[in-house]
Amino acid sequence: MRNLARLPVPVLVLEAIGACAITGALLLINNWLPAPAAIEPKLLATLLFLLGIVLMLPAAWLMMWRTAKVIAPHLFNNTNHRK
Repeated sequence: MRNLARLPVPVLVLEAIGACAITGALLLINNWLPAPAAIEPKLLATLLFLLGIVLMLPAAWLMMWRTAKVIAPHLFNNTNHRK
């Protein structure tokens, strides 16, 4: 059986960038990282948080899709399922 947690490299890169964006939002909201003068820190933290979530969605979707295919192969017309 193929490992469900093994993800393609581009998806892992998106996951890492998303984690960095969420970390940056946390640092901004706690005033540990200075924000540019042109934008309000709370707005920038909110945007970074949402960007991080969006960038992490492909990995979550791919893992859920693979899990669903393993749990219910007949729903996906997978005839290679071993009993």
